[in-house]
Amino acid sequence: MNNKYFYHDKPLFGLDIGFSSLKVMQLQRTSKQTIVTGYGVSRFKADSLKDGVIVDIESIAKSAKELFEKGIIGDITTKRVALSIPATRTFNRTIKLPKLSSEELGEAVRLEAEQYIPIPVDDLYMDYNVISKSDDGYELLAVAVPKKIVDSYLTLVRMLGLEPVAIETTIAATTRLFINTDLSDVPTVLIDFGSISSDITIYDKALVVTGTVGGGGDNFTERIADALKVSTQEAYIIKTKYGLSFSKKQKEITTALTPTLEQLIKEVRRMIRYYEERYGADRKIRQIVTMGGGANMPGLSDYMTNALRLPVRMSDPWHHVGFSHLQPPSDIERSMYVTVAGLALLDPKEIFRD
Repeated sequence: MNNKYFYHDKPLFGLDIGFSSLKVMQLQRTSKQTIVTGYGVSRFKADSLKDGVIVDIESIAKSAKELFEKGIIGDITTKRVALSIPATRTFNRTIKLPKLSSEELGEAVRLEAEQYIPIPVDDLYMDYNVISKSDDGYELLAVAVPKKIVDSYLTLVRMLGLEPVAIETTIAATTRLFINTDLSDVPTVLIDFGSISSDITIYDKALVVTGTVGGGGDNFTERIADALKVSTQEAYIIKTKYGLSFSKKQKEITTALTPTLEQLIKEVRRMIRYYEERYGADRKIRQIVTMGGGANMPGLSDYMTNALRLPVRMSDPWHHVGFSHLQPPSDIERSMYVTVAGLALLDPKEIFRD
C-alpha cells in the first residue's frame, strides 16, 4: 500500500475558536449526503483572547478538554484538525501579476504585502490562491496573518494533543460550505454574520474580494436591549422571534439597528462597485446569501433586499448536511456551526497534494 495515499484519506475535524466559544465538528461524506458524525460547543471567557491572540491558553484548553470528555454529541474520531482564523484579523488583497514561476510568485506577493500591510512582513504568515490565469499573467488573492495569532493557535492544539493540518480564514471556511451546498454558479455576495463582526466576500468561481465590518448578532441584541430598555436575554428573544419583521416594537427595533445595518450595506455596495468596475458589466452580482448566527433574524433579508435592490436569502446548508441518528442542534443553534462545518468539509487531498 502507498502510505502517501493512505495518509491522504485520513479524516480530520474542524475547530472554530470564536469570540467566547469554540465549536468542533467532524463530517463523513457518502455518495448521497454529507453526515455529521460528531459536534459540540463550549464556552470560555472572552478575555482569553486579545486582538486575535490566545493569551490564556490554559483556560481555553480546559474548556476544550471538558468538551472532548463530556460535551461531544456523537464522536470525534481523529486528532487531525483544521482551524480557522477570524477574517477580521487577517489582511486580504487581490493582486494581478505577470507570468512568474512559483518561487517568483511567492516573492512578488511578499513585495506587494510590504506596500499595503501595516505590519513588517517578517511578522506575518502569507499565502495566496490563484483566482484566474491568462496570457497576461495571474490574478490571485493574497492572505496574510500575524504570526503571533497563528502561533498561539498552534500552541493550543498541540497542548491538546492534536495535529494541526490546515489553517484558513473564516471566510474561506464558510465559502466552502456555500459552494458545496448552494446555488453558487453566479456571482454572489456572501455575508457571514458573526457575534461582533460580519465577514463579506464576493464569490465568482473563487474568492475574489473579501472584507469585514463591525457589527454582528451580539451587537443586534445589545442595540435592541438599549432601545427597548430590556435585559440582554429578553432582547435576544425579541431579536430571534420578531427582529425587523412586523411587531408592536418594529419601528423602535428598526431605528436601533439601522446604524449597524447601514454600515454593512455601505460596505457591500462598495465591494460590489469594486467588483463590477474590475470585471465588467457582463459579470454583475446576481444574489446575496447570508449565513451565521445573525442571519436568522426575521425581516433581515427583506430589509437588505429593499436597501440593495438585489435578492437576499439566508443559506440553508443543513439541507445537504444531515445529522443521521444524532440529536441535531436547534434551528437557532445550527447557525453557530456554519464556519466549523466549512472547516470539516475540507478534503484532506486538498492539503496533501503531490
